[in-house]
Amino acid sequence: KIIEPQVKQYFLLISQTVTSGGNGVILLVVFMLVIIFPYLPGSSSPAFQGVSVFLGILLSLGSSSATSNMVAGLVITYMRPFKVGDRVKIGEVVGDVTEKTMLVTRIRTIKNEDVTVPNSMVLSSSTVNYSSRTKNNEPGLILHYTVTIGYDIAWKQVYELLTKAALQTNHIEKEPAPFILQTSLDDFYISYQINAYTLQANLQASIYSNLLENIQDIFNEAGIEILSPQYNVIRKEE
Repeated sequence: KIIEPQVKQYFLLISQTVTSGGNGVILLVVFMLVIIFPYLPGSSSPAFQGVSVFLGILLSLGSSSATSNMVAGLVITYMRPFKVGDRVKIGEVVGDVTEKTMLVTRIRTIKNEDVTVPNSMVLSSSTVNYSSRTKNNEPGLILHYTVTIGYDIAWKQVYELLTKAALQTNHIEKEPAPFILQTSLDDFYISYQINAYTLQANLQASIYSNLLENIQDIFNEAGIEILSPQYNVIRKEE
């Protein structure tokens, strides 16, 4: 585990380098593989050596783009940043992982769109896994939303109402309990951020919608107005 970040960096460099093509590049890649091979976990096993031979042939004969994606696929398999069924964000794409292959990763968005992402892009982009903290007795994913309330309302009352709204929301956990943070003191209002845990990362959109419905209903019942950020425009008279 100690050398995993170094291995990922080496393979990421290999993936990016192969894309540029050229015999000199291929020789450089092969040289790098020879250097790092003894330090890889399980490098002495027959299976690992067989994969290494296959990778060497691939680098010599395969197309640059396919090779880049396949090398990236090997790294993703080794690092395991996500599993099929996880809700993830890769670059600007958010959805559930439906398939992982050696060349591409397929994601289904909440609008039921199937997006195919090349593995080289997966490896070079930042990846957010929303599901990783919802398994194996983890506390869950924290959903959060900010509302702005005037200074005339006591902050303790706002805390109470926001907590009540969160606890009435479907798929929000009672333990750990929701919590509130004050994020800014503006000219006319205070910004309050409600934070609540859920174990259903794949249902974020519906949970957020239900949370906002509850916030509106509970604050309306209490006679408290939710303020919107605004600005004044002063026109100079001619």
